[in-house]
Amino acid sequence: MHDRRIDGNTVVFGNAGALVKRAMTWYDHDTRTIWSQPWGRAIIGELKGIRLFLLPSQVTTWGSWKAEHPDTLAMSNDVGALSFGRQGFDPNFVLGLILADASKAFYFEDVAAEVVVNETLGGIPIAVWAKENNFHAFIRQVGEQTLTFRAEGEGLVDDETGSTWDVARGLAVDGPLKGEALQSVPSSTSFDWAWRDFYPESEFYTP
Repeated sequence: MHDRRIDGNTVVFGNAGALVKRAMTWYDHDTRTIWSQPWGRAIIGELKGIRLFLLPSQVTTWGSWKAEHPDTLAMSNDVGALSFGRQGFDPNFVLGLILADASKAFYFEDVAAEVVVNETLGGIPIAVWAKENNFHAFIRQVGEQTLTFRAEGEGLVDDETGSTWDVARGLAVDGPLKGEALQSVPSSTSFDWAWRDFYPESEFYTP
């Protein structure tokens, strides 16, 4: 998911129909430039080389999303065609994180086995949390202080201050840091082979 503003102008995109490295391409309505969806980057046309800002996003189940965001509404053209069966993530499914020019992929199953992973990305301390069919990733700093998280119940606790954090919001809800918020890490979800196609220099987290 990307911010579709370029130099302050909101751009309208459409599906270009062709694939690059087996992934979707877009075109923008203003210049007809072709964009790679995983990169969020213009690859052919007038705007070639421009990259959109990657936003934090996630693939999750409707049940998990509703539990965290109970007032959410969903748009669907055909509710009858939806599948409500319980599905898990494929073993080859990764959480791909990007900060500046650094990227790192985490197998969902690896993170879920630990619940929370304290790592670094491009020298920046991050925390990745996964449970059941849900995940979140944050920069684990508040001001100049780097935090180390552990899972406790449905939330997180940092070792440095003992504050309790709401995972869905990245918000401290109790303790010395109450009211402080963590910055989400821009992320994408992918099969491991597809992530390697687009980010061949990416690190992969090893437990």
